[in-house]
Amino acid sequence: MTNHNQICHNIFRNLVSSLVLVLVSFTTTTAISWYKDMPIFFDQNPVYNKCIDEERHALLHFKSYIHHDPYGLLSTWILEEEKNATNYCCSWSGVTCYDQTGHITSINLHGYLEGEISSSLLNLSYLNQLDLSYNSFTGTIPMFIGCMTQLLYLDLSNNYFTGSIPMFIGSNKLAYLYLDTNDFTGSISSELGNLTNLEALSLESLSGCIIETLDWLSRMSQLDNLFMSGISLGKADNWVNVISSLQKLSTLFLNRCNLSEVMHPYSYPSSHSSSSSIVTLSLVENNLSSSIYHWLFVITGNNLVELDLSGNKLDGIPKYFRNLCNLTTFDFVDNSIDVKFPDFLNNLSGCTSVALQELNAESSQLTGLLSDHIQKFSSLQYLYLSNNKLNGIGEKVWQLPELQTLDISSNSLKGTISEYIGTTQIMTVDLSNNPLEGVSLEAHMSNLSSIEYIDLSSCKQGPHFPKWIQRLKFLTSIDISNNGILDTIPEEFWNMWPSQLRYLNLSSNKISGKITDLLSNFSPDSPIIDLSANNLSGPIMNVPSSLPTLDLSRNKFSGEISFLCQVDGSFSFLDLSHNLFTGQIPDCLWHFKKLKVLSLGHNNLSGRLPSSIEYLISLEVLYLYNNNFTEEFPSSLKKCSKLTFLDLGANKFSGYMPVWIGEKLPELYALNLASNNFFGTIPSQLCQLVHLQILDLSVNNLYGSIPSCLNNLTSMAKNGFPVDQIVHHLNYNISHQSEYVDHAMIQWQGSEREFRDNVKEVPPIIGGIEDDGEDINGFQKWFYIGGATGFSIGFWMTCIALLVNNHGRSAFYHLIDILENWVYVKVMVLIRKSQRVANS
Repeated sequence: MTNHNQICHNIFRNLVSSLVLVLVSFTTTTAISWYKDMPIFFDQNPVYNKCIDEERHALLHFKSYIHHDPYGLLSTWILEEEKNATNYCCSWSGVTCYDQTGHITSINLHGYLEGEISSSLLNLSYLNQLDLSYNSFTGTIPMFIGCMTQLLYLDLSNNYFTGSIPMFIGSNKLAYLYLDTNDFTGSISSELGNLTNLEALSLESLSGCIIETLDWLSRMSQLDNLFMSGISLGKADNWVNVISSLQKLSTLFLNRCNLSEVMHPYSYPSSHSSSSSIVTLSLVENNLSSSIYHWLFVITGNNLVELDLSGNKLDGIPKYFRNLCNLTTFDFVDNSIDVKFPDFLNNLSGCTSVALQELNAESSQLTGLLSDHIQKFSSLQYLYLSNNKLNGIGEKVWQLPELQTLDISSNSLKGTISEYIGTTQIMTVDLSNNPLEGVSLEAHMSNLSSIEYIDLSSCKQGPHFPKWIQRLKFLTSIDISNNGILDTIPEEFWNMWPSQLRYLNLSSNKISGKITDLLSNFSPDSPIIDLSANNLSGPIMNVPSSLPTLDLSRNKFSGEISFLCQVDGSFSFLDLSHNLFTGQIPDCLWHFKKLKVLSLGHNNLSGRLPSSIEYLISLEVLYLYNNNFTEEFPSSLKKCSKLTFLDLGANKFSGYMPVWIGEKLPELYALNLASNNFFGTIPSQLCQLVHLQILDLSVNNLYGSIPSCLNNLTSMAKNGFPVDQIVHHLNYNISHQSEYVDHAMIQWQGSEREFRDNVKEVPPIIGGIEDDGEDINGFQKWFYIGGATGFSIGFWMTCIALLVNNHGRSAFYHLIDILENWVYVKVMVLIRKSQRVANS
């Protein structure tokens, strides 16, 4: 420690000399004000809430080294003679003082500050807490930090510090040290072990660092919380012995630490037992096999409350887990070896089954039955078993007294849903993506169920409409999409849950009938409605006033869309495409400032676009393809500067192409104006659309030369599209998050074809080739994906270079057809040869 003291002495001496001129300048400008204020404070409450002058100037010196403060975090740190300034720096943002003395004791600043950390902080001799986390400080950690001898709490996490962690990062008084999520490199120095009073240490997400040994940890006898996720411990032999020696350790996170590479994690003494103090243990994504259980026993004592073994290769759990009598949360997610679920439950069935409240074993290849053995877990509140291979579910699960959430989605559950679902106390049920049929004994089903959220998407509730759902009186969320329902929706369905539903999804069925009312069932608190891809018909009358998303696409709805004027400004997604709507878009869009996606394509809408469209300042997608809109290009779109996808194709727009498209809509990657009545030349300002990848101006009355600068649009030569460009995320709350993927109708080879992700949608195979099934499908999938690369490169050449030459266009398409037939014949011959080879 002698070297440490000498370093700190030199740093302090340099600091004093560097601050002399600063203090002199501050004194000459503020001395009169200080003495003027002093009698007031001494007469009433001396130094109360008035920081020390030297410490105030130290703060101002610290501020002078900050060159970027995006959130104005230091805007209150100003001298008293400045506007709205105060001498009470103890009231400055992020500053805390001790009331009795006025000395600064704490600084908490996290607001993406950029700059350097001034050594003037050394003048804050009573500072015991320094939190500079979540900023943008770079470079190495200043050496003077280790000389702040009064610090008890130091948090420099979530910055961009580089280099190695200093050998001297704090004095022996330091109790809390957080250095996680930085860009440090090299080995972690064993000198950290000198911080013998540390109670919490976080070195998480330091992927550039390694730890050769953990022996230095054994000197930290007061350690209570240790976070080291994301740092390699592959060479740290005997780390289990070190951990087990820390008698006060309660929280340990070693996620992604390469623990499977440790040759000898534990050395057995002559006798050993588990008396660990650990309460929370997380060993996620360490590539561990079940061989870990012989040493895991040492650090999983009866104090354990939370255990996370997710993301490993464990083929079950040991029987001693049934003796973890205080375990309330157990995570076993994404373990890739097949496990029989009855055996899995059996090894938890001792006193553990009485205490366990949350069991999460999603994506772990669990097989077998969710049997009635589950009834032993009387305290269970949350059960997550999605994405496994379970093939059945017993009736006792519906009778667990404390269970609130049951997720068994994406398994192989078969048969019918138990009638006991009508009496369960469970509030959230997810059975989606299972071949489950409806309740067989519907007549015996009670309506005493507590279920509020039920997800039956991609099950087999059809072909009749599942009326048993109407017995669940407390529902707020229903999803029965993609269930093969061919029935007419019951009229009473629309008033079963008055002012209650917050989410309804009936999409991707073939439900018919009319919608008498979209108002009475739904909660006034922002409901979500998806009725897309059905055979529903008739006009839409009433809709909820607060409605963030409405999807009625791909139905047979008719009439006008004036109902939009009933909705307030909560809209973020509206899709009415592929219907029979008529009339004009109502001019009441001024309050839709949150709307991201407006899709009205494939209808019979007409007239001009309303001027209020300019208020759609958040709009990213405008899809109006195949309607009867008229007049000139809507100038009201100038203010929709966030547009990335604009499709006005197959309408009756006319006039010149506006030059402002390239200037006012800079984010466009797709622009379709095909099959309209535009005339004139192609404006060179289109070349300003640097993100443009799809441009279709065909079948118009354009003339003149093609701007040569279009060759500079290199985005058109990219393979595919960025996901953040074509996918629009629509997050409403934690339970319901969805997304919209752009799609476009493109004039290609003489016909209109729909593209999604810019991969063409492959039509179903018909005729004799269908018998070849899987081989043909696999090859066609490859063929079209590969073709998409060429499409993204050559598309603009086809759509622009040929749009003014009808004869050339016909000849080109004829050539393409010949080439397509030639390629098809070659492909079929190749497949036949491959099949013969395989058969032989």
